[in-house]
Amino acid sequence: MTQTTDFLAPARLGRLALPNHLVMAPLTRNRAEADGTPGGLMATHYAQRATAGLIIAEGSTPNAVGQTYPNITAIHTDRHREGWRQVTDAVRAAGGRMFLQLQHGGRVGHPATTGLTPVAPSPVPLPETIFTPGGHRQAVVPREMTADDIRATVADFAAAARRAVEAGFEGVEVHSANGMLLHQFLADNTNRRTDGYGGTVTRRVRFAAEVTEAVADAIGADRVGIRISPASTVNGVREDDTAGLYAALLARLKGLDLAYLHLVRSDPAADWYRRIRADWPGVLIGNPDLTDLTTEAVARASRRMLAAGADLVALGRPFLANPDLVERLRLGAPLNPVRDRYFMYVGGTDGYNDYPALAGQASAPSSDSMVALDGARVA
Repeated sequence: MTQTTDFLAPARLGRLALPNHLVMAPLTRNRAEADGTPGGLMATHYAQRATAGLIIAEGSTPNAVGQTYPNITAIHTDRHREGWRQVTDAVRAAGGRMFLQLQHGGRVGHPATTGLTPVAPSPVPLPETIFTPGGHRQAVVPREMTADDIRATVADFAAAARRAVEAGFEGVEVHSANGMLLHQFLADNTNRRTDGYGGTVTRRVRFAAEVTEAVADAIGADRVGIRISPASTVNGVREDDTAGLYAALLARLKGLDLAYLHLVRSDPAADWYRRIRADWPGVLIGNPDLTDLTTEAVARASRRMLAAGADLVALGRPFLANPDLVERLRLGAPLNPVRDRYFMYVGGTDGYNDYPALAGQASAPSSDSMVALDGARVA
C-alpha cells in the first residue's frame, strides 16, 4: 500500500477499495442476546458508523466455551450467522465494509456465564474477578487443553470464519491479543506446557499460527487479519521475551499473505513497533494509544501512525462516541466526549446509538423501534 499521511484519502486493503484510511477498531459492547446473537440494535450501531474505511466488528466467540462476559456476540450457530447478516446488510446498505473479529476468551470466562469450565493452555487462573450474569465472581482454575481440545478449537475457528463470510463479512480478524486464548499460549506466565505447544517461542507461537493457517485455508488468506498486542499485560498475561516471541510468530505467518496485521496500542517510538513494521511485508494497521480525544489529537495521532509506516489507522473510542467521525475530522469539528464508562457495557441505546451527528448532517438510522437488551457492566 502506498504510504500517505492523509488519513482521509482513499486506500486499498487487498481487493477492497476503502474510502479512507480509518478503521473502526473492534469494541466489546455487550449488546447481543444472551445466546450471543446480534440484533437490530447492533445493526443500527454499525450502520451509523459505515463511513469508516473499514469496520472490524467486536470479538465474536467461535464456540460456547470461548465466551468471556454476558451478552457477548458469537458466531458458532446458524442463528448467530443470521443475526450477523442483519448487521452486514445494514452496513452494506449504508456504504460500508466489515470484518468480524474471532475471539476465544480461554481462561477469561466463567461457568456462571457459560455453564462450562474455561479452557486454557495451562491451569493458571485469571488473577482477578470476572463479571458474570450474577455480578463479579472469583475466576476459576481453567482446564488445561488436551491435544484433542486444541485440534477441535482450531477447527472451530475455521468453521466460525466460514459462517462469518456466509453472514456477509468481507473477512475476519483472528484475535491473538489482550490476554485472550491465543495470547495465553504466547505468554510465559499462562503457558506452562511441556509439549509441542509450550516452552520455546517456536512452540508457544504454534497454536496462534495453526489457528490463523486454518482460518486462511477456510476462507482465503486475503480475507484474514490477525491482531496482536506485544508487551501487553491485559488480563494478567506477561511476556518475558517479546522481541523473540513476535519475531517467531511473524516468521510463521508472513508467508501466508494475510490481509493485514493489526497492532494494539501501537507506539511508533517503541522498538518492538519498528522491528515489526520492518519485518512484516504486508498491510499493517496501527492502533494509537489515545489519551486526548480531541479532534486535533486524533488527527495528529492518525498522521503520526501513517508517517511511521502503518497503512491504516484503527480508532476505538473516537468511533464509539462519534458515528460521523470521518466527517468531523474532515471539517475539524469538535468530537463528542465518551460518556460514562458504565454505558459502554449495558444494554440499550444509552451510550450506544444515541451519540449525535453534527447539526445539518444526515441523521443516523433511528433506533426507536429497537428493543433494548438487558446487559451488565464489565469493569
